Amino acid sequence: MDEPARSFRRLAVIFLGPPGAGKGTQAKKLALQCGVPHLSTGDMFREHVAQNTPLGQIAKPIMQSGELVPDELVLKMVEDRLKRDDCEKGFVFDGFPRTLPQADQLGKILEDHGFGKPVVVHFVVDRSQLLRRLTGRRMCGLCGAIYHVAGNPSRVPGICDNDGKSLMQRQDDSEEVIAPRLDAFYRQTEPLVAYYRERGANSDIDATGEVDSVTRAVRTVIAGEKAKRS
Repeated sequence: MDEPARSFRRLAVIFLGPPGAGKGTQAKKLALQCGVPHLSTGDMFREHVAQNTPLGQIAKPIMQSGELVPDELVLKMVEDRLKRDDCEKGFVFDGFPRTLPQADQLGKILEDHGFGKPVVVHFVVDRSQLLRRLTGRRMCGLCGAIYHVAGNPSRVPGICDNDGKSLMQRQDDSEEVIAPRLDAFYRQTEPLVAYYRERGANSDIDATGEVDSVTRAVRTVIAGEKAKRS
């Protein structure tokens, strides 16, 4: 077993942060480096629906209606997922829990399965920068390639590198759609951040820098937590 995997043994990591903070990118990087799964409830539900499991059969019509899946169902799915062998060394949760009741119940599940208190990494990004990140995304309607006007531009502005087709901005990437989403996220998440901070589990990191600098900040948090627990 390599050193990153050893340092991660039985460590539950939770990434919290608004859309556009980069937590998905960092969760995938950390999980890959440490040989543990990157978990998101959205991926879990899609897997259950695709496999037509009993849980997927219950969740599918709820998801199709646009309603929120009840916490009881979400937490059962999460607990079942954590019992798999690939979670033996730990895992990285991306964007879950989202509410205080979910956090409370997840804490009990982690204790029951020997993970103990989670390490919570809170990605902090200025709201104006989040808007720039999210509204700058462009997509090719033909091949599906994703670009960003600032962070990952096409060679010719507005034109896909792959097929020469015009790039478009998705409707849900417009400021009119994103701004209310961010407002709702902050209202929902502030109590959650405070909840973990009161329990000594929360670490804020500045996620405004380059991807590699944020990665280093994340690894510093993980290494520090491991040192406290060893």
